[in-house]
Amino acid sequence: MNDLLDRVYFHNTVQDYLIAFAIILLGSLLITIFRRSVLIRIRKWTENTNNHFDDYAVQSFARFGVPIVHFIVIYLGITSLNLTPRIAGIFQIAITVAVTFMVIRFITTTLVMLVRSYFKRKHHDRSNANEIGAISLIINMVIWFIGIGFLFDNMGYDLTAIIAGLGIGGIAVALAAQNILGDLFNYFVIFLDRPFEVGDFVALGDKSGTIEHIGVKTTRIKSLTGEQLIIANSDLTSSRIHNYKRMERRRIQFGIGVTYETPADKVEAIPEIIKEIITSQELAEFDRAHFSSYGDSSLDFVIVYHVLSSDFNKYMDTQQAINMQLFREFEKRGIEFAYPTQKLYVVNEKQMVGNEAERMF
Repeated sequence: MNDLLDRVYFHNTVQDYLIAFAIILLGSLLITIFRRSVLIRIRKWTENTNNHFDDYAVQSFARFGVPIVHFIVIYLGITSLNLTPRIAGIFQIAITVAVTFMVIRFITTTLVMLVRSYFKRKHHDRSNANEIGAISLIINMVIWFIGIGFLFDNMGYDLTAIIAGLGIGGIAVALAAQNILGDLFNYFVIFLDRPFEVGDFVALGDKSGTIEHIGVKTTRIKSLTGEQLIIANSDLTSSRIHNYKRMERRRIQFGIGVTYETPADKVEAIPEIIKEIITSQELAEFDRAHFSSYGDSSLDFVIVYHVLSSDFNKYMDTQQAINMQLFREFEKRGIEFAYPTQKLYVVNEKQMVGNEAERMF
């Protein structure tokens, strides 16, 4: 038996291999016991607390921390053997890469979970998919950059030279893809400044529609006619955008005209008539109504009121009701609406000549 244990294979005895295997097996067994007993109890305990941070921490550890411990146990078991420098270096690099990858995933996942929890707690009444997506992208970029930097540093590479090389390459990439980088930068501008959100009805230039999706490079808008508009983020941030969803109420100004034959007392009563009609509407708030000017063929009135809703259909329903009541009220009072007309006065030339002759004699 001792002879079997003392046999040497690849610079290690059978006993050395058994010890390495025992280290890996015992470590894996302890990890399994911890995960199925202690970790489950901790998870049940955190579910009963009001703080969500401990829930996310336990979930992240179960997802990434446990595999990291497995890698460490495997590394300890393998390095207990007498390995050649090349094989030992390969194992060390492999374990370092694996552990670094899992640590980065653990940190980014935990931070993203915390960000998502914060937005749900602070803005539970609306969707925050765009904000969470933007912050998640920033977190992943920063953590991965730092993590890979530490990885190269631990592997013996000159981190300063690598960063300098990346800087030169980054300049070349930036020059080649400046439009893409510009759209990416403006994506973060939209996220931070929040001129609009998914679901908002906006108009820019002669285009209008509802925001469907805000992407890293483009934003998709569903127009009123049904087609989808795809607009670069750079174009959006440099345009004048009308966001109608954030409009709490509409200011409406319109005018009417009545004929010059309308008696003065009826002309004087028109502003009060208009006021009563507008105030009778549920969503209308009267502002003013005035006899504003003498038109070419009408006595002109200017009316201003507010619709207490941003819904366009409700505005049109209110305006239609006001117009119908005005029509009925004017018809009842005998007030005529004016329309462009011209009066032609015809003079009888023969009668004018006769009158002139009578005056001569």
